Amino acid sequence: MTAAATTTRRSARKAKGDGHLRRAEILEAAERIFIAEGYEGATIRKIADEVGVSSTALYMHFQDKGCILFEICERTLRLLLERNGEIAAKPLDPVVRVKMMLDAYMRWGLEHPNAYQLVYSAPRPLSAALWPEDTVDLSTQCYEIFSGVVREIAATGRLRTGTADSAAQALWMSCHGVVALLAARPSFTWAPQEELIQVTLDGLMNGLVVD
Repeated sequence: MTAAATTTRRSARKAKGDGHLRRAEILEAAERIFIAEGYEGATIRKIADEVGVSSTALYMHFQDKGCILFEICERTLRLLLERNGEIAAKPLDPVVRVKMMLDAYMRWGLEHPNAYQLVYSAPRPLSAALWPEDTVDLSTQCYEIFSGVVREIAATGRLRTGTADSAAQALWMSCHGVVALLAARPSFTWAPQEELIQVTLDGLMNGLVVD
């Protein structure tokens, strides 16, 4: 490596004492690298270089990349869990609440596309032990709150077809497809995002629920 290249590389790093390194910077950089290269392909050095710090500085915040993955997944899923809980508790018709939860789910995924892909679209790491089980539990809690409201609809005999379980899963899978495709194919000539969300919700609810 030439002296000039060495100087350039060092200048790209954050100078010692430039203020404390924010964990958010590391998490955002790690999200991008996990998506681009997969969990197995990501390294602490790559994440540190993306942030512009040394690996040693990064280790002061996270023990290893498994801890980084855990925090990315946990913080994002907790946002969805909070939204689902708030909506489920509203004194509204269950059909209205289910539609609100699906709307919130799609918007949540589109607000956090990288984290969403890590949680719901990316393959599990090859070493299953590396996948944070607490995030699996959070994801399950999110679904159980949602499916509980769908069961309220089924209990009143308002489902046109299927059971409470198959209806809840079909609704979730359909909305997942919207988020996943918008994130994975940004160059496609999609209709306006707001219109896609509303058409999806109207089509799903009108097709499954009796007025």
